[in-house]
Amino acid sequence: MTSNVSSPAGQAPQIDLSAAFKAYDVRGIVGESIDARIVEAVGAAFVDVLGLAGKTVLVGGDMRPSSPEFIDAFSRGAAARGGNVEKIGLISTDELYYACGAFHAAGATFTASHNPAQYNGIKLAKPGAQPVSSESGLKEVQAAAEAYLAAGEIAPVAETGTVTERDVLADYAAHLRKLVDLSGIRRLKVVVDAGNGMAGLTTPAVLGNTLLPGLPLEIVPLYFELDGTFPNHPANPLEPENLRDLQKAVVEHGADIGLAFDGDADRCFVIDENGDPVSPSAITGLVARREIARAKAAGEPHPIIIHNLITSRAVPELVEHDGGRPVRTRVGHSFIKAVMAEQGAVFGGEHSAHYYFRDFWNADTGMLAAMHVLAALGEQDRPLSELGAEYEPYVSSGEINSEIEDKAAAVARVREAYEGPDVAIDELDGTTFSAADGSWWFNLRPSNTEPYLRFNGEAKDRETLESVRDSVLEIVRA
Repeated sequence: MTSNVSSPAGQAPQIDLSAAFKAYDVRGIVGESIDARIVEAVGAAFVDVLGLAGKTVLVGGDMRPSSPEFIDAFSRGAAARGGNVEKIGLISTDELYYACGAFHAAGATFTASHNPAQYNGIKLAKPGAQPVSSESGLKEVQAAAEAYLAAGEIAPVAETGTVTERDVLADYAAHLRKLVDLSGIRRLKVVVDAGNGMAGLTTPAVLGNTLLPGLPLEIVPLYFELDGTFPNHPANPLEPENLRDLQKAVVEHGADIGLAFDGDADRCFVIDENGDPVSPSAITGLVARREIARAKAAGEPHPIIIHNLITSRAVPELVEHDGGRPVRTRVGHSFIKAVMAEQGAVFGGEHSAHYYFRDFWNADTGMLAAMHVLAALGEQDRPLSELGAEYEPYVSSGEINSEIEDKAAAVARVREAYEGPDVAIDELDGTTFSAADGSWWFNLRPSNTEPYLRFNGEAKDRETLESVRDSVLEIVRA
């Protein structure tokens, strides 16, 4: 079996894939920085770099139009180099993590998460759902794929791999149901906006009755049709305008809660009964409280909770109050997962609505986080707005971007203005300024890929927050 990856006639082979290889995954515009021949080379390189010849390689993808072709191409490349491919079909990203953990196999899923329809990409995982990032093999995969493209073909190994199919949705749903029991909660009406993404497949399987017995949940579906052209709105709930349909539907249906998932369904955003967003920091605190209690009941004296430095200060305060130990880390899933593993943490949360669970191989899953919120809401009688208010004692700015070419100079100006005995400054990730009396903090982080300086801040009240925010932005944008 010979697998050809030659370039179109008259064109030089493409051997620089840096436009598509990012820090955590592969992502680009279909037909430009990512296409089937590139994907085939990446499949071969993945097997080579991770030593997967003779071993299982799980391959799935989301509902984007290019995903089926890319799944086939990756499978050809992986099998040519000896990988035994199991195609697992249409999956959410956390389904891949489940499969890699449960079956202890490496895997790949084709998705560009919340990016527009013209994009696609690859998220790669090692056996046990360990991430493949630029610090743990992705650069080597890129180099090996570039070498195959330059050579014009993939030389098959003596014993090429097999290609079979496997469905993991039922096992994934059953696993999540074992981690959070929703069978005894009060009946809840739940509006779910899948954004035409993979939650349109996973929500009925996990929260509905298509594969498992029904739960005391009335699901009101929004945009469950799998459509990678995203005809209704972008599958990016981080942008407020993409939550408007959900907010309206929650109020119109008199629902108890709304859930919004991104395109590959690894992130979940929560809306209360009034149509107001519940911050990811509040969700982090809520889930942390549940996981601390569960771990302590199992004999763990001080369960560890990971939070990135942009989450609310309420999170570490709550963790300490409940007898856990908070550990602050940089932004980014590869950092969170690494610290989760090193510390043996029970749970981790980010301000971007990524939630990580030790019982889910330290990987992130929006659906499991949603189930914890449903359980917390359904185990008591108060509305979500009251429950959520317990976890949001401070006022947050959200992320504010400033387009600045010389980002370092802008941060230096802010440092000069704020440096003093009453302000603590640290550089764990970007630069964080914190008032000694605890009344406010803010972080400035330069984007690695765009000319943006990102501001995130929090204060004890809105007046203080607005004062600090306006002062900092005026200096940054000077």
